Amino acid sequence: MNVKTVLILLVLALATIFALVCVLLTRGRAPSTCRQQPPEQEHSDDGRSLVFADLSPEEMAQVVRYLQGHLGVPLVPAKAEVLRFLDGGGARPPREALAVLYFGNQPDPNVTEYVVGPLPTPLYHRDVTVQKYGGKVPYHRRPVTPKEYVDINALIQRELRKAPRFLAACCESNGTDLAILTTAPRGFKSGDRATWFVLFHGTAGTGYYLSPVGLEVLVEHRDRHVSRWQLRQVFYNGRYFSSTGDLERAFADNLLEVIRIEKPRAEAVLGSMRPRRPPGSPGPLQYEPQGPRYRIRDNRVTFQGWSIVFGMNPNSGPRLFDIRYRGERIVYELSLQEALALYGSNCPGGMSTRYLDGSFGIGRFAYELVRGLDCPYTATYVDRHYLVESETPKTNQNSLCIFEHDAALPLRRHFSDSQSLYYGGLRKNTLVIRAISTLINYDYIWDFMFHSSGAVEVRVHATGYISSSFLHGRGTNYGNRVGPHTLGTLHLHHMHYKVDLDVGGQLNSLETQDMGYKLVKDPWSMQNTIEQLYLRRERLEREDEAAFPLNTAMPRYLSFASPKPNKWGHQRSYRIQITSFAGEHLPTSSPMERSISWGRYQLAVTRRKEEEPTSTSIYNQNDPWTPTVAFADFINNETITNEDLVAWISVGFLHVPHAEDVPNTVTVGNGVGFFLRPYNYFDEDPSVDSPDSIYFSGEQDAGACGANPLACLRPAAACTPHLPPFRYGGFLNL
Repeated sequence: MNVKTVLILLVLALATIFALVCVLLTRGRAPSTCRQQPPEQEHSDDGRSLVFADLSPEEMAQVVRYLQGHLGVPLVPAKAEVLRFLDGGGARPPREALAVLYFGNQPDPNVTEYVVGPLPTPLYHRDVTVQKYGGKVPYHRRPVTPKEYVDINALIQRELRKAPRFLAACCESNGTDLAILTTAPRGFKSGDRATWFVLFHGTAGTGYYLSPVGLEVLVEHRDRHVSRWQLRQVFYNGRYFSSTGDLERAFADNLLEVIRIEKPRAEAVLGSMRPRRPPGSPGPLQYEPQGPRYRIRDNRVTFQGWSIVFGMNPNSGPRLFDIRYRGERIVYELSLQEALALYGSNCPGGMSTRYLDGSFGIGRFAYELVRGLDCPYTATYVDRHYLVESETPKTNQNSLCIFEHDAALPLRRHFSDSQSLYYGGLRKNTLVIRAISTLINYDYIWDFMFHSSGAVEVRVHATGYISSSFLHGRGTNYGNRVGPHTLGTLHLHHMHYKVDLDVGGQLNSLETQDMGYKLVKDPWSMQNTIEQLYLRRERLEREDEAAFPLNTAMPRYLSFASPKPNKWGHQRSYRIQITSFAGEHLPTSSPMERSISWGRYQLAVTRRKEEEPTSTSIYNQNDPWTPTVAFADFINNETITNEDLVAWISVGFLHVPHAEDVPNTVTVGNGVGFFLRPYNYFDEDPSVDSPDSIYFSGEQDAGACGANPLACLRPAAACTPHLPPFRYGGFLNL
């Protein structure tokens, strides 16, 4: 195998080129008795949405072939160039890919990023690493690859064989049936690559995360030669040892307290999700009697005035572009940036864990959705393609879903019982774009919802398994006991989003409004006073004013305002409304805090810059002490009046696991997010134009179809949809 071949294999192993192209419209269609309505009309965009499209499998293959011939992840072009194309009749930007190469077999090992283009037939590549990061990315910052994990597992298995009697006594195991869980980051300073691995009983068909055996090992894997890797420390039941051999000797000399953990039985294992009762009658089924009311073309979905371009980044996950309502762009980019999970424990693995999930691949690990549970049975499902450790792209089919959702709640309503008798209202129907990422033990449900009031709702729910530590000593200072020897460890969830709002154009200002009281003399009784409630308005002029630290008071109304007025003379605006219960991400004195300094702020508004495209980097996980991207550097007190602005939003919550988190954490109460709500953007609520509006008066026959569309539902829904057969391929390509 020559050097070029080795380098190409490194490229294939570590450069994730991601795509989302094939929309599968294999959805449930109503039988002939259910009349299909034609899809809503949309203006042709002449394929304009494809300027944001993720790479197709064919384009991935072309990039690989080009790199194989010219070696010595999809890109979004510059905003100004895209807007000239979308709005000004400019030329279509060239389609390019980002290739991330890990050069280990060099005198100066490094990570290099190349732009390759134009697609579909590449002709050039250029190094953009220095332009993006100010210098080469050191090799030790690279994410851990699957091959690296395989080699680490082999090392751990060799070391475990040195303690056979201890393993038999503590765990009824020879080590080969134990599951191994990584932690991160990997050391205490830049250049370190030493990882604690936590060992669990593994039982087929259930999550091992609730069955720790008390054994953890520290593996040094910094050297580029696998043969030089070594196990540096062993932890068991509150004690540290220099090797598994020392652990075995302590056991043999009766110097070790061993807690015997029986191998769990599949039918009784803690955390089993197998049903305990036979299936009951089917629950309510959501379906569209006359077919879907939204339309998908390429990577754009339209619905009752909304137009959204959707995609998926392999590292940071779901991202949306060119979000328009009634033809006007409201958001240029709305994208997830990072998900942080930070743990506490009195075991080394738990206490040192600060997972930055973008480094593992929030988008890459968005697997196939289960029809009828993860999303409505008749939702539209979209495939996702990626290329890793192969020259052939792989597909996670049905890994993003789109559907209309009836919230069973009025969006607005009123029953008039005075002066005149009438009822008016509108159902709360929303368009939902959803993906679900499985990141080791946790499953994150990412929702983007579009309301007929012109509001955008972004929401994330956490479910899946809690992570746990072996219960010993004063373990309950760090969580709750949830099993015989299992400590559910407390942890924080923090998610960060980028929202590039363009409200009435690119140039916006940041306006705040809040309430105040002032003591005034009563105008009609001057000898008395009254506490008069008034509106306090303020324009924030600079970035430092617009960076709101976590857990501090923030104005109740905060809006991106256009200089253009609405009919009533107010600035057309969109309000940011956050729902979050986040705990402190890290003390600012921590040497690794700058790598997650976006967590300092519940909201920060900055001027948009092409050189500040993301708030973090996949390289921050393994070198948080010298972060490749430090969000705090974005905030440098520049003016934010009549500028192109970006809102960076953090949401999260503290999770103290408890008995009811077994077998799984439930989504109830474990959801956070934010709204983008029109605030004087329109002249009235735009939902008045919804075809779903209901109105009838006391003089009308509300049961007549002509007077009340709800009376038409009985014949319209008197049919059963023809559902496609259930199929699932989510276990393929793992």
